Formats: sequence, C-alpha cells, structure tokens
Amino acid sequence: MDSLITAAARALAAGDLLGALKRVALRDDAPALALRGIAMAQLGDLVRAKVLLRRAARAFGPREAVARARCVVAEAEIALVSRDLGWPAKALAAARAILETQGDRINAAHARHLEVRRLLLIGRLDEAERMLAGLDPAPLPPASRVAHELAVAGIAIRRLQTKVARAALARAGRAAREAGIPALMAEVDNASLVIDTPAARLIAHGEERLLLLEDVERLPASGALIVDSCRNVVRDADTVIPLATRPVLFALARTLAEAWPADVSRNALIAGAFRGKHADESHRARLRVEIGRLRAELKTLADISATERGFALMPNSSREVVVLTPPVEEQHGQVLAFLADGEAWSSSALAIALGASPRTVQRALDALAAARKVQSFGRGPARRWTTPSVPGFPTILLLPGPLPSD
Repeated sequence: MDSLITAAARALAAGDLLGALKRVALRDDAPALALRGIAMAQLGDLVRAKVLLRRAARAFGPREAVARARCVVAEAEIALVSRDLGWPAKALAAARAILETQGDRINAAHARHLEVRRLLLIGRLDEAERMLAGLDPAPLPPASRVAHELAVAGIAIRRLQTKVARAALARAGRAAREAGIPALMAEVDNASLVIDTPAARLIAHGEERLLLLEDVERLPASGALIVDSCRNVVRDADTVIPLATRPVLFALARTLAEAWPADVSRNALIAGAFRGKHADESHRARLRVEIGRLRAELKTLADISATERGFALMPNSSREVVVLTPPVEEQHGQVLAFLADGEAWSSSALAIALGASPRTVQRALDALAAARKVQSFGRGPARRWTTPSVPGFPTILLLPGPLPSD
C-alpha cells in the first residue's frame, strides 16, 4: 500500500474526513475508491458513498478477498444508517467470517457491531446479546470500543437495566475521549441523555407523574399490581400476564386499574373497550363475557367483582394498583418512536422493524402525514419518511423490549 493511501486511512481513522479526501480525491484505484466511499458516507452523502464502494469492490481482484469484504462491511453500514433493513444480512455475516479468518480483527469486530445494531433495530435483543458476548472489546481501538459499549447500553436500556447501561455509557465516554473524535463524543452524549429522559408515565389514584428509566426499573419491587400499556401486560413482582394479542381484555384491565379502588360503570367500560357510544343489551352481554375472560386471565393476580353500577378490580395481595403508559400516547406511537431517531425510514424498513405488514405501516404513515406529524420525500422505492423532533416523545432506545425475568 502506498504512502498516500496509508496517510488517508490514518486520517479517516482519526476522524479527519477532509484530510483523507485530499489525499485520494483524484485517484480511481480500488483502495482510493474505498477510502473515498467511507469518507463520503461519514460526510452524509450516502448515495455517492454507495456508488464508490461498489466500484471499489469490483476493482479489487478475486484474490483480494479481505479488501472486498471491507467494502461489503462499509456498504452494510451505509444501509444501516439509511435504514435499509432489507439489505442482505447474510452478505455482512459472510464478510465478517472472511475478516475473522484472515486475522483482520478490527474490521471483523466492526462488522459484528453492525450486525448487533441491526438486531437491536428490529427488537431481537437475545440474538444481539449473544452476538455481542462473543466479542472481547479490550484489545480493540478506542473507536471500536465506543461502538461496543453503545451496543451494550442499548440492550441494557431496553431491558430496564439502568446500572448496566450507565456503566457501559461511562466506558463509552472514556473510549470516545481517548479516540479524540468529536462525532463519537457527541454520539455518546446523546445516548446518555436517554437515561435522564422520562421513559414512562405513571397513573395512580387519579394522578399522573413522569418516571425516569430507573423509576420504571424499581416499580415491580414496590409490590404494586402494574397494568403496563407500554408492553400490554399485567404484572406484579413475580408474575407477568401478556395481553398484547387481546386488546379488548387489556382495555378493560386498564380502565379498571385507572379507576381503582373505585368501580367503573358498565357504560364506561363499554365505551372504553368496544368504542360503543350507546350501551344496548348486546353490548352488556358482550361485556359480561369479556369480563369473565379477563377474570380468568388475572386470577393469579386479582379478582374482578361486580358492583351495583359496574365492576371493580380487587388485587389479591398487591398494596395498590398503578397504570404504566408511554410519556406521550399516540395512536401510531411505535411508528413515531422509530422516526424520532432523526433518520429517514422507508415504509418497508419500518414494517421489518415493527414486525407488521407493509400495508399496516403505510396506513399509519398516511394517517400521521394527514395530521402533519410526519413528512416524506422521494417517490416509489426511494420514498423516505421523517419527523421533526417531538418534545417528550420516547426515542427508539426506549421502545419496550422483553421484560426482565424476576
């Protein structure tokens, strides 16, 4: 490798993007194309970066497997940043395998971190954690350690492990300062703000208050019966009853919990669960059926007793009943939470991340666009959706993950 390529690579590693481009801007050999592509990606010109990296991959010969693998890794990072979740993950895994086999541990670690970040975006925390556990960050350079610790923090935040998250973010901050790259320092600072941002809203005895992530983590230990509308479960410290696939039952549970210790009238329950404006005999019959189903689901945690005007929730052993909700409740809140990360998403990528059908996601985007909460640019497959920052709205890092096992 000649001296200009070496100098450009060192400048790129140190975050001096313009310095790297000055050294290779007029060259069209494969290594220069690859470095230019990476620099353009970091400058935000993702379209140009992708073209340069593909040209570089074609220019490297069949015997230059490591160089081609590095181009694949760089292209995978562009796909992740541009939220192209349909980009072939197998190509990245194959490139990582080549880099590991050939002893390029730094770029192999970077490829692994990209795989972990993609898994985090689509909510597959167990897989992300297993993949991260197979990597020792100690021998890696500072910039790679930052990526590692941010991934550790991302998993911990979604699992309500605030001490683990704070420790990982502290390590990431030290590594970022060691690297001396301002962009990395800013990324760590932004991630650290999440822990001190309201993560949920607590409703109890007719009053509401915002909770930080640490408050949410401590809530099960309080002995309360929790109706959690962030995950659509009812739980206490030891038992979790999922109701995500039974929205009517959860709506009834939440209405009863918000009124506790008072009862709720039949008309109010019908309006909340069935959206019925006028309660007729058929609504009342259905209410009796659904209350019976809810009583059977919650029998280990609470009973539901009939009163003269309706029904009341009666916890078995919990001292009180509380409702946990997102800090801002929106009809299409999860879509907004993904868009709140500031990146431009395609509807197909949102569908992959949400585990929903493209048609469902498109309807949600159309409704949000009609309400002027999101905006789009481009046409056809190139269409992307963004949103201005929504004050107080939870970011993607605060989307619920699996509940911690007790």
